[in-house]
Amino acid sequence: MNALKQHRKSSKQKLLFRGLLVIIGGIIAGYGLETVLIPNSVSDGGVTGLSIVGSQLFGIPLGVLIAIINLPFIWLGYQQIGKSFAIFSTIGIASLAVSTTLMHHTPAIIEGDTLLVTVVGGVILGFGMGLALRNGGALDGIDMLAVLLSRKSPFGTSDLILFLNMFVFIVVSFVFGLQGAILSAIAYFIASKVIHVVEVGLSGSKAFEIITNEPVLMVKTIRDRLGRSATYKEVYGGYSHEKFKEITCVINRLEESKMKEIISEIDPDAFVRVYDVAEVKGGNFRKTNIH
Repeated sequence: MNALKQHRKSSKQKLLFRGLLVIIGGIIAGYGLETVLIPNSVSDGGVTGLSIVGSQLFGIPLGVLIAIINLPFIWLGYQQIGKSFAIFSTIGIASLAVSTTLMHHTPAIIEGDTLLVTVVGGVILGFGMGLALRNGGALDGIDMLAVLLSRKSPFGTSDLILFLNMFVFIVVSFVFGLQGAILSAIAYFIASKVIHVVEVGLSGSKAFEIITNEPVLMVKTIRDRLGRSATYKEVYGGYSHEKFKEITCVINRLEESKMKEIISEIDPDAFVRVYDVAEVKGGNFRKTNIH
């Protein structure tokens, strides 16, 4: 019973910590909007971009529009993704809406330099949104709409996100002009890349699948030089029907060149497949000391 109570307490603490990080993500994104992008007539994509346009046209506080326009998307997230995602998204969007309201009269930290504005604004915005997404929430509802539409159309999610944001930037051009729309698109692109880095991590992981005539020596060398473990599975040639052992090993990106060096040294003719791995958990992925 004590163990069960301890587990529940630990789970609640983790949820509270995740909620705090989502709030911080919303505050960071709001800071990027109010101190870098909006003062320089640069917008964002998605619901936030439409909210910025509406705020400029009708004089309605940006935070109010962000909260109102995102409401149907929060419901959509609840229906399509789940209760937890909807709750964390509500927290994140609320923190973004409140922070933009509180920081509305904060002086701009950069003015005039369009290149610096788009880069710095995109990085700050992307970091905030990525922090929220990494912890189970979203600060913008347009991605949820794209997921739903992709299930009912022949287009993929990424294609629909691009299409929907093209519409947003066309609307932006009527308020901030063509230059403002182009700068907004650049800032959005930078933000999307930063979001990916924050979610996946700077190093990330790669999986190597190796078919070699020297599987035992290959695994031993990988273990000795990289401190990584590996697994075997039996595979058969489609033409020769010859049996081989395929090695699978997951490493971080910094070890990729060393892994290729090992493969080239042990078996230059080995068949190798390399692909990105979004997340690695469990097992003995942690490398051992090689010194």
